[in-house]
Amino acid sequence: MAKFGFIIILISGVIFFNSCSRKPELPAAEAPVQSGKEEQRMSKAYGAYIAGRVAHLRNNFNKAADYYIETLQSDPDNPELVSRVYLLLASEGRIDEAAKYARISRQNGDNNNFINIILSVNDMKHGRYEEAGKAINSVNNPIYKNFINPLMTAWIYAGAGEADNALNALEPLKKEPGFKALYIFQAGMINDYFGRNAEAERLYDRIVTDESAEMSFRSLQIITNFYLRNNQKEKAVRLVKKYNDEKLLADMLEKLADNVQNADPAATQPILTDANIGMAEALFRIAGTLRQGAAGIDLAHMFISMSIYSNPKYDLAKLLLADILENREMYAEANQVYDEIDKDSETYYTVQLKKANNYVMMEDYIPAEILLKSMAAENPRSYQLFLDLGDLLRMRNKQDEAIKYYLQAIKKIPRLENQHWILFYALGVSYEQNEDWKKAENSFKEAMKLSGNHYLVLNYLGYSWLKQGRNTEQAFGMIVDAYNQAPNDGHISDSLGWAFYQLGMYDQAIAYLEKAAEIEPANAVISDHLGDAYWFGGRKNEARFQWKHALTMKDDSGELSVKNVKNKIKNGLNEPRILSFNQATVDEKIKEITAE
Repeated sequence: MAKFGFIIILISGVIFFNSCSRKPELPAAEAPVQSGKEEQRMSKAYGAYIAGRVAHLRNNFNKAADYYIETLQSDPDNPELVSRVYLLLASEGRIDEAAKYARISRQNGDNNNFINIILSVNDMKHGRYEEAGKAINSVNNPIYKNFINPLMTAWIYAGAGEADNALNALEPLKKEPGFKALYIFQAGMINDYFGRNAEAERLYDRIVTDESAEMSFRSLQIITNFYLRNNQKEKAVRLVKKYNDEKLLADMLEKLADNVQNADPAATQPILTDANIGMAEALFRIAGTLRQGAAGIDLAHMFISMSIYSNPKYDLAKLLLADILENREMYAEANQVYDEIDKDSETYYTVQLKKANNYVMMEDYIPAEILLKSMAAENPRSYQLFLDLGDLLRMRNKQDEAIKYYLQAIKKIPRLENQHWILFYALGVSYEQNEDWKKAENSFKEAMKLSGNHYLVLNYLGYSWLKQGRNTEQAFGMIVDAYNQAPNDGHISDSLGWAFYQLGMYDQAIAYLEKAAEIEPANAVISDHLGDAYWFGGRKNEARFQWKHALTMKDDSGELSVKNVKNKIKNGLNEPRILSFNQATVDEKIKEITAE
């Protein structure tokens, strides 16, 4: 799609519902009251408002809307609070309620174009096609008229049974080259909906044969469904087998391919059985476009929620909604969305992986492990699943189990490719944590070969060699190369500073360790390293401060020895352990440091 930022700017007349910058005027607590009962009512309203603000700031939009509605019972004409409520309700997919408050807000003089979107979707859902058309045609913003209106209007006409008007409504999309594929697909679906099979096939075939157009998963679902229903099963099978993916889409594509392969064309039912399903497709495309711009997440949230309202069984829309919730760090809410997806859905295994990841983000590791292990038993072919399970077990310091799952993941890869470096890197970390250095080293070398010397692998292997006092010049050079790739990564800056420290170059060590501490101020190991460098750099008071600071922070790496740090605070450090090295070789590598 084209001009995402421009689109978002021009339609951002929508008040972003995550904003609480202004406080709606409420009945003042100190205002004169008629009676004790009235005072009690006002106090309750103010309490509900405060509770709503707290919920709002915590991104609990559902509770925030409920509390604001409770507030409106005491102050029903508060214009700003009403406008906030309908946007929050829209984000939660409570469109019938959102429409109610949008109408009240319109009566209060609110001219927000988004009111017309909500009312149009609501009227469409309830079969009020004329009202839905009037609402969407009342929008006066040029981007709405050239992008959003055509998509929505087309399906409103489709709902009213007006096929030609539906197709004509899409015409503005032809003016923007970036919307070419969108126009063809929507026109194909409308023809498909009305049983105009020859024209639908012509349009669908254009999408299939256009190598420059990206085939979405939803396009695959709808087009293969059409081919099956029109006795072209071989064509459907060929199409779906063209696509594969080693990441999260792998299971979805595999399940779709199996479903197409095993389908009985005579029993295959159409996807587009109702115009609201088409409206859901339009709203999904709008949300997906807006989601690609960082400023559009609020708008995308509301559009995708309306898409699910239009088609409650639309699993891909639920995936996008959950992705938006995850972006907002609303992991529990995202998992609630995932729980709505049935096991027979083509998205099911992808959803379970994402659900397990959300458990990890919430640091709720036990249900994540149980979920992944149950999936591994049911779906033993998934490379990604075994990789994720290995990562989780490594994080939980169950290195033996992690190694077992990493090795199984490797066996499931038909052909090693560059992107598989991360698996060997993770395996190397588990071997190293398990003190099986020989196997760790071999895994890191394989990861380096596949990744083309990715900075994470260079850093880990170089750092490990220095800890062991081995391959000093090579290890130092690897860390320099890692730093040049990622100079703003605090862990990499720490490694370079610590490498200089190991060589007795304390001024350089301090410079890079201070940079690391700036980037990662809450990292215990970095503070410990900086304290060591300060000590031998003659800054002993600062050294003790850094050591004490290190003890106040959580160390997830397991590298920090609390006992040793306490001893350093009490007794300081003795003579430094300086590695032997070839000065000329190191000096040449220092000259290669390009990033500052």
